Amino acid sequence: MFKGRTLITLVVTGGLLASLAACAPAGTSGGTGGDAGGTDCNVGIAMPTRSLERWINDGEGLKTKLEGDGCTVDLQYADNKTDQQISQIQNQVAGGAKILVVAAIDGETLGPVLEDATSQGVTVIAYDRLINGTEAVDYYATFDNYKVGTLQGQFIEDQLGLADGAGPFNFEPFAGSPDDNNAGFFFQGAWDVLQPYVESGQLVIPSGKLSATNDDWKSIGILGWGSDDAQAEMDNRLQSFYTGGQKVQVVLSPNDSLALGIEQSLLSAGYAPGADWPIITGQDADKANVQAILADQQSMTVWKDTRALGDRVQSMVQSIVAGEVPETNDDTTYDNGVKVVPSYLLDPQVVVKDDVQSVLIDSGFLKASDVGL
Repeated sequence: MFKGRTLITLVVTGGLLASLAACAPAGTSGGTGGDAGGTDCNVGIAMPTRSLERWINDGEGLKTKLEGDGCTVDLQYADNKTDQQISQIQNQVAGGAKILVVAAIDGETLGPVLEDATSQGVTVIAYDRLINGTEAVDYYATFDNYKVGTLQGQFIEDQLGLADGAGPFNFEPFAGSPDDNNAGFFFQGAWDVLQPYVESGQLVIPSGKLSATNDDWKSIGILGWGSDDAQAEMDNRLQSFYTGGQKVQVVLSPNDSLALGIEQSLLSAGYAPGADWPIITGQDADKANVQAILADQQSMTVWKDTRALGDRVQSMVQSIVAGEVPETNDDTTYDNGVKVVPSYLLDPQVVVKDDVQSVLIDSGFLKASDVGL
């Protein structure tokens, strides 16, 4: 899946090197991903929402890194409102941004505003979520999102002993927001592992809420990744399909926000952590979910060290400012419907209860006090 992309090193003068060190102006980019001559280090960061902990950490962390390089940075959060994000991007460009880092709310709707930006010499980096249907995205920095789902599927497979023929188990799958391109990759990675066990009868879905193929995952998606909506959906499944003593035994939750809602639903329905508590997956290592893992209410989370993602985007910005082509390691996978976007993928990691101290605390990602340790 990974293919190296040669980093093109341009001959730069000592004066330009001094400019890069201070992120000072060095000409303009044509908005095509690093034309020779460089560009101003004036960066607009467009994040989707403050309602999820990870986006706060991502936005503030990247802003701090870039300001440390001497860049001018405008960080905006759009409250999960597409129109608001479009307006914020327009204002960032009007305010002089020459590089946009965009974590899209809806990956299908930003084409016109970004096309206008690139016509004004702006370079666009898609952050964690691919922007679809437009030429106006130069680079993509993310984690291997298919692998996130694969790790969740393999965790369920291993914990239940499915490869050894164990089953049947009552299984409820959830998918992420239908307007988030990443949600499809998450689901596909998990479903490619789990679908054979659904077909064999080892995983039984009493609610019937399943994707017939990994391409129609949106039918079970939770719009906006809302915890409350996930809780309501789980409430409905439990009340409608788990009467007469039947118990759910495993839940595929693509991220921590949905997992919180699912866990609350189970608690409200009388489930208690222990032998009858289902396996529940997650993603992001949010503080509340790490607490849930420590309390045996969540089985795992897939950790994406967003500090490393920030480092990668910082490196991309530095290259663009210098008039260089940013390093990528996947130039084949991420087709946005108009072009294959040069991408850099980082590896995610499974975290379970025994890993919390060694992986999340010792690395400095979380403080022990954040999770009650």
